[in-house]
Amino acid sequence: MRATFDAAGDVIVITGGANGIGAGLARACAQAGATVVVCDVDERAASGLLADAPGVQFRRLDVSDRDAVMQVMQAIEAEHGRIDGLVCAAAVQPRKAVHDTEPQAWRKTLAVNLDGVVWCYQAVVPGMIRRRRGSVVAFSSGLAHSGWPESAAYASSKAALVAFVKSAAKEVAQHRVRVNLIAPGVIDTPQYRHANAGNDDAHWAATLGVGRPEDVTGPLLFLLSDAATMTASLVSRDHAYSACEAAGAAQ
Repeated sequence: MRATFDAAGDVIVITGGANGIGAGLARACAQAGATVVVCDVDERAASGLLADAPGVQFRRLDVSDRDAVMQVMQAIEAEHGRIDGLVCAAAVQPRKAVHDTEPQAWRKTLAVNLDGVVWCYQAVVPGMIRRRRGSVVAFSSGLAHSGWPESAAYASSKAALVAFVKSAAKEVAQHRVRVNLIAPGVIDTPQYRHANAGNDDAHWAATLGVGRPEDVTGPLLFLLSDAATMTASLVSRDHAYSACEAAGAAQ
């Protein structure tokens, strides 16, 4: 069975969408006909994305700044009339032992990875409730339940998101607004390379496998689509599986 997605007329906002999984999703949503707005602090990466995906728009946004989140999301909704889908992909992944972690670094990780999702949710969901339609997707991680050395801040933020999403989803389900999570597995992104050099990369490659951003696009498009009649759920990609190799084998 081959799946296709029609996003014509939809407005999709992707935080952290200048590179990695977010950028891959931005391209796919634009190709499916959506108006796509990428929000990120990485303006250089965003320039590269816009050069090969001309249908994608960009807003500079630090998701840890609640006031900025409110202003940017309100501006997007005012310009386009609505926001149908929000994908919260913005995240940081510092590596340091807990006993050596400075308070500022700990707080920044939670501010971006956890608070940033909450602020974006607060900015976007009221409009979805009024329209009785919308999908919010946040990112968890396998590390949320397994943990990993020097990743306590990141793992803690991803574990907290599970509780947040499952709680928030139950508040808005009656309004036909869906809030779900994806644990994308080990994916080769700039953030992954920075956080998993050397032995860690070798470990993931030999056990779970290291996938590509495009491998996560299908599950994300599904969660954004009306076909995903589910909420408060976690879609977990526990092992790397290449969509490109599968497509090649089918030809």
